[in-house]
Amino acid sequence: MHGTRILEEADRLMTVCNSCRYCEGLCAVFPAMEMRRAFSDGDLNYLANLCHGCGTCYTDCQFSPPHEFNVNVPKVLAVARAESYVAYAWPAAFSGAFARNGLAISIIAALSVAAFIFGFAAFNDRQVLFGVHTGPGAFYHLMPHNAMAALFGAVFLYAIVALAMGVRAFWRDIGEPIGMLAEPRSLWQAIKDAGQLRYLDGGGVGCVNEDERPNDRRKIYHHFTFYGFALCFASTCIATLYHYLLAREAPYPWWDLPVLLGTLGGIGLLIGPAGLLAEKWKRDPDLVDHARTGMDVAFIAMLFMTSLTGMALLLLRDTAAMGPLLALHLGVVFALFLTMPYGKFVHGIYRYVALVRYAQERQTI
Repeated sequence: MHGTRILEEADRLMTVCNSCRYCEGLCAVFPAMEMRRAFSDGDLNYLANLCHGCGTCYTDCQFSPPHEFNVNVPKVLAVARAESYVAYAWPAAFSGAFARNGLAISIIAALSVAAFIFGFAAFNDRQVLFGVHTGPGAFYHLMPHNAMAALFGAVFLYAIVALAMGVRAFWRDIGEPIGMLAEPRSLWQAIKDAGQLRYLDGGGVGCVNEDERPNDRRKIYHHFTFYGFALCFASTCIATLYHYLLAREAPYPWWDLPVLLGTLGGIGLLIGPAGLLAEKWKRDPDLVDHARTGMDVAFIAMLFMTSLTGMALLLLRDTAAMGPLLALHLGVVFALFLTMPYGKFVHGIYRYVALVRYAQERQTI
């Protein structure tokens, strides 16, 4: 017996697939499945997060609908994967609300923080909001750096702690001692697999999306999104070092490293999320977990809005629009951090952890 109905169904499908093994060369799920004769809840959540949702096994399977066996591995594992985000979330009380109202909560949080910053600035000086501020320290006319750092440092720290607690619960549930999560060879192999999106290619032919003809569009848009996010994060880290180590205040010139990295990352976060949304709307309904579409859209939309407001701020930072755009951008960033542990962002974290586990298992063969 399993904890949920979808895990019961996942067990049934893995039992069927384990006796067939036709798809074992497509991705990591099926070799990992073949190492087991029975499946615990933790095993099934591990396999669900190891799945990249390429859809190739659905089109290749001789038992997929309308066959009576009704084998639809991508959709069942997508549902199990989404339910695992709720099961491992910390604190658990927050996860269900976001799963049901992800986009609404993100928008409300973003606008609330933007309104707070507006109010903060207006309370101190009404002229600050629409004034023209240039040169080092211009951003801090709206809100002092220490207040800004305290607000965003607190929500970022909360997100890190919540994500760490979720990963800890996931790792324990899949039957591994916590110390094994730091095994160097497995960590490095998982980094390579994740960085290349090795298992988002259907065994080399590409993803199945709107029809049975595979392509690499989803993989390309995932790369734009991931590396765009990584470049923006690197830009923020370097800007932090500039401020505290070199006593250089933002905004920086166009040619400086934080601006160059942030611009490249921002372009990636415009192209990637827009492409992923377009591919999501076109995808075969038989492969989609419709109940969690809102959660997926909320995360992608927040990434896109983070980039859009950031790029607008970069272009208009020397105008009277700087104040309102900075408040809006900071509100979107705050909402992104706040919702990270409870939305689609965690799929990247759990999938990486599943890849670490898979790398460890492969070493024992």
